[in-house]
Amino acid sequence: MKKIIVVGVGAQGSTIAKRLDEHPDVTEIICADYDRKAAEALSNTLGKARALQLDASDVDKVIAAAEGCDLIVNGLPLAFNLIVMEAALAVKASYFDMAGPMESIGFVESYKLMFSEWHQNFKEKGLTALIGCGSSPGLANVMARESVDKLDTCDTISIYVYEGLWTERFTPFWWSPDVALVDMGYETFRFENGVHVTDKPFSRPVMIELKGIDHKVRMVDHEHDEPITMGLLAEEVLKGVKNVDFKYGGAGVELSELLYNMGLLSHEPVTVKGTRIVPLDLVLKLCPPAPKYPEEIKAIIDEGVIKEEGAFLVRVEGLKEGLPMRIDSYVNAPGLVESFQKAGLSHEAFLTGQCAAVFVKMMVDDIFTENGVFAPEQLPADARRYYFEELAKLGVTVDVTIS
Repeated sequence: MKKIIVVGVGAQGSTIAKRLDEHPDVTEIICADYDRKAAEALSNTLGKARALQLDASDVDKVIAAAEGCDLIVNGLPLAFNLIVMEAALAVKASYFDMAGPMESIGFVESYKLMFSEWHQNFKEKGLTALIGCGSSPGLANVMARESVDKLDTCDTISIYVYEGLWTERFTPFWWSPDVALVDMGYETFRFENGVHVTDKPFSRPVMIELKGIDHKVRMVDHEHDEPITMGLLAEEVLKGVKNVDFKYGGAGVELSELLYNMGLLSHEPVTVKGTRIVPLDLVLKLCPPAPKYPEEIKAIIDEGVIKEEGAFLVRVEGLKEGLPMRIDSYVNAPGLVESFQKAGLSHEAFLTGQCAAVFVKMMVDDIFTENGVFAPEQLPADARRYYFEELAKLGVTVDVTIS
């Protein structure tokens, strides 16, 4: 029987908490958030939960809150990851998050530490940590590993995520604008010819055809976890893959690229009429927040959806018995209106939240119990099979085409 604390009960954290509340082996859920109202609103809808106001920037407070818990689910921005991981080690709890760490040493070096020092720390205490386990990263990594296992050798893994949703109400982002716009302005990563390389934001644009969209769409490189973890794990689990990239497109990307080209995603202050202003701070102040509560999402839908089109593709290329093989895996998931009808959530929260919830359920069900720190592409075949089966029960499936 398990006691679990969910730290950060935004769209994804709350979805995970709701799924945990349905699990017979979960005895107690602590819904912890800096926003007491959000924590209480969620806990009041659950049968096994209690709310807790928590300042997660203070590791001692996180330790006190998590004492006696078997698992810490981290639903906070990645800046909090190392604090929450430290707390997990202190209280001897397993750990889960949806995006990797970012330290001053850089994204790649941070992940290297995850797979070395942090891995050893969790292993020595007999604990499991699954990191970067949402939809992308998360589901995307598991899809890639499934395809790679069908090959003899792997050359290229390409991930394409296109989110083309336009509504009558200006809603540029369906997750935290603070996270989205910082990510958009960050240097991109790719794994190229066996080496991690960086590039400027919105680099290497391509026009590509994607299933379900009747026209070519523009995609650009975007800062994301998958090229980093897959590159670091290329020899261990991905049959020597040499190239991994992540491309992103859609309404939020188009807006962000315009802001970036105007210098409005810059952290460097500028002087305007005698006043020092950080451009990004101004944009974040004026940007509407992502819709969080059902009534907010409903109001946006009621005002009108102008256009909705999307695609989530993981393309893997390599050799099988000496011949070239390409494997395309497309995710089937509800759009905005269907997600709201099913669960009172946005499409973004539904997909990422459900994907994350199944990873957490895997831990609760003791499907994956190896000690240490692991990325989703390291999951063994039985855990991956469990993952796809459970995800399908929640309305998220994958179509695979081999050519």
